[in-house]
Amino acid sequence: ILDMCAAPGSKTAQLIEMLHADMNVPFPNGFVIANDVDNKRCYLLVHQAKRLNSPCIMVVNHDASSIPNLQIDVDGRKEILFYDRILCDVPCSGDGTMRKNIDVWKKWTTQNSLQLHGLQLRIATRGVEQLAEGGRMVYSTCSLNPIENEAVIASLLEKSQGALELADVSSELPGLKRMPGITKWKVMLKDGQWFEDWKDVPLNRQTQIRPTMFPVKDEEKLKALNLERCLRILPHHQNTGGFFVAVLIKKSPMPWNKRQPKIHQKLPQRTGDTEVTAANSGNGSECVTEEPTLAENEKSEKTQESQNTDPEQSKKEGVCGPPPSKKMKLFGFKEDPFVFLPEDDPLFLPIQKFYALDPSFPKMNLLTRTQEGKKRQLYMVSKELRNVLLNNSEKMKVINTGIKVWSRNSDGEQFGCAFRLAQEGIYTLYPFIHARIINVCIEDVKILLTEENPFLSKFSSETQNKVKDMAMGSIILKYDPDPEKPDDLQCPIVLCGWQGKTSLRAFVPKNERLHYLRMMGVEVFKAKRKEEESESKTEEEGQHRLAQTEEGMDVEDKEHDLVTKMEAEIGEESSLSPVESSAMEIENKLEDLDQSSKNANSHVSQESKDTDMGNVKN
Repeated sequence: ILDMCAAPGSKTAQLIEMLHADMNVPFPNGFVIANDVDNKRCYLLVHQAKRLNSPCIMVVNHDASSIPNLQIDVDGRKEILFYDRILCDVPCSGDGTMRKNIDVWKKWTTQNSLQLHGLQLRIATRGVEQLAEGGRMVYSTCSLNPIENEAVIASLLEKSQGALELADVSSELPGLKRMPGITKWKVMLKDGQWFEDWKDVPLNRQTQIRPTMFPVKDEEKLKALNLERCLRILPHHQNTGGFFVAVLIKKSPMPWNKRQPKIHQKLPQRTGDTEVTAANSGNGSECVTEEPTLAENEKSEKTQESQNTDPEQSKKEGVCGPPPSKKMKLFGFKEDPFVFLPEDDPLFLPIQKFYALDPSFPKMNLLTRTQEGKKRQLYMVSKELRNVLLNNSEKMKVINTGIKVWSRNSDGEQFGCAFRLAQEGIYTLYPFIHARIINVCIEDVKILLTEENPFLSKFSSETQNKVKDMAMGSIILKYDPDPEKPDDLQCPIVLCGWQGKTSLRAFVPKNERLHYLRMMGVEVFKAKRKEEESESKTEEEGQHRLAQTEEGMDVEDKEHDLVTKMEAEIGEESSLSPVESSAMEIENKLEDLDQSSKNANSHVSQESKDTDMGNVKN
């Protein structure tokens, strides 16, 4: 699946969830390549995708209208990668978001759509070029302007010459209220001029208005396009935003991509490039397939020649770095390379032994982000993404891929393994691990998630017995639901933890920890407030330290009243120091927290209120 304009990533997250519909399959056969042209928004996209912990997602940074063709290795030969599904959610004027986005009312003009139409058409065209035959592409916008919607689809269908058709999805999502696509519209300039036909547009306006913006006039052609199969979702029908969706099916190669026999024969002679030739002639001359345009072939030819003349730039085996030929064109942060672990890497043997990994474990899919020095993190991707990475590092800027499965831990070396498990990849790793697994009950899970480093004596006797004979180090804590206790959590939980001499703890990120607690019905606000309070204590300003408490609902009001009263008695000219001391006294009275802070700060007693300002400062 290709998501062409993916940031901020909510739709990408749904695509990943579809891939992992069966949680028992750690590596689905499919994968998602999520692209965005904005380098900064790519990192927002990474943040969204990371929450789903999938080894089948790759985030790349390219202009969607010219995203490069990718190659994959199929039985020893290079073939162009075509996508089964493409989501083309293009940049738009956003006038369908008028209910939630107040800026639309202030900034909207008809000029917005006129400026975006060309870009939208180029992105959609590039999308269908990379779509596999029989595949589907969904074109969507959060706009209701036909110039951004039906005009783009009509133009795309016309120039496809029957290679594309609009899918009839009227039977899909029966509860969704929708309107059919429209077939008649006019084009309006910013100054209010209307045009019904391209012929009416004056010469000085023909740079702003293009022929593809107008509806098809021929009734037979218009009927063949089936524009009524588009979906228009209007805000007032079901209290939503406005949206447009069109589902395109590719029946045959695009006419400008069909292989011509003469070009097919000349191209290998001109390039002399075995790799490009193999990619272009992979399916034989009998079947009609698609290939990159001639300009792209010439470009790849020049790139290949430059690589052949400079042996130092030749790619090391298993190393996927940023594209060396495009260093000046890349903006944003420089990415670390993706280095796959060699088959005979000595790093893997102690890991395999310590965790009793299954022989079927795909160690060839492990990678790091460093070529030199100690490897601190180990990541994992699916075999399909490994194929994509190894064959396209020269032409694609990869921002992020893979999930972290092991982290280096200096304490672990003395216990037989220098790497501890990472929660991010625990659901992917768990099916392959046959050692260091402890089954825990729901009460033990609550202790692990609410206490930072609990002693073993706090856990159930069954857990204590299991841990007793196990060596110290990284472990897996597994909770299996009991069908006979329907009130307990009814979904399995896998946590990565650490077993010490006298304690047992879980290595789970804060947001995930709170999520599990909510699922179990535990009141998380008290624990969350305690954490935030300890964080706020490090801040310099006393007013922030008063904002968080561990007590009930009225505690904050009591604190505020007490501080106000004490400040009034001390005097309005009071400096920051007595306020901090007052705050400290209140926290001590209410919560009896942090003995060290008590001793470090001066006690403000009732008698000290009557002293002069200098004594308070002292």
